[in-house]
Amino acid sequence: MTAHDSAWFEAMYNNRVRVPDSGDYMARWARDSAAVRAVAACALDVAYGNGAGETLDVFPASSPAAPVLFFIHGGYWRALDKSDHSFLAPAFTAQDVCVVVPNYALCPGTPAHPVTVADIASQMVRALVWTWRHVAAYGGDPSRITVAGHSAGGHLTAMMLGCLWPEVAPDLPTLLVRNGLSISGLYMLEPLRHVPFLGNSLGLTPDNVRPLSPALWPAPENGALHSVVGGDESDEFIRQNALIRSAWGADRVPVCDTLPGLQHFSVLDALAQPDHVLHAHAMRLLRQA
Repeated sequence: MTAHDSAWFEAMYNNRVRVPDSGDYMARWARDSAAVRAVAACALDVAYGNGAGETLDVFPASSPAAPVLFFIHGGYWRALDKSDHSFLAPAFTAQDVCVVVPNYALCPGTPAHPVTVADIASQMVRALVWTWRHVAAYGGDPSRITVAGHSAGGHLTAMMLGCLWPEVAPDLPTLLVRNGLSISGLYMLEPLRHVPFLGNSLGLTPDNVRPLSPALWPAPENGALHSVVGGDESDEFIRQNALIRSAWGADRVPVCDTLPGLQHFSVLDALAQPDHVLHAHAMRLLRQA
């Protein structure tokens, strides 16, 4: 892995440089998301814990016992916000899905309160426990939770599918997360230690990358992960996508697709397009949950 030089790692993993108009995508996401929140039924900044960033937004279903989409945003665990991703909700609430979008603290935090990738994974566990306990009040069925995520959120999606929920709390079901959709996910974190623009912000070390890499875990005993990546993404993101199928097997990763014509940012737009195959993947998982 380290036979490659720093320029290679930067080219493979710095998506904002790879996609020159990436800033336009993110500005539009924020603008469209604000417009959604201005008109949609939603409960904003609901606390799921007491720590930094531990709030979530809920876009309720119109009828009870609806499937739940729990969407985790990307940004290399160090950027972006749930408020940038409200634009995803209407395509799902229009089909009577309850949408939950959590926030999390961003790496590296502060000297007084440092934040690591492991800390963020723990926050997502707490957010999902909150969702299981409270989502019925918003029309969601706690037994029908699908987790989806983009980029770093795809990594966290895989981690949530592998979580041993009864060990978190004895009343939690084994299948608290029924299935997952990872979009441009990262499953082996060792390469990120060598990406110059990330520097030391993620706190990754030779010792902690292994437990934070789902591709090095045993395959979950239950549930299914659909893993997709844009066909115009870097060779490393395409390799990472294939890696989780190789590690967990086709029973646990029945879908491992490369979507033609999409790069790291346009692939997330596709999730919100009702006529796109990626949206269809999500709806299929939600209906199976």
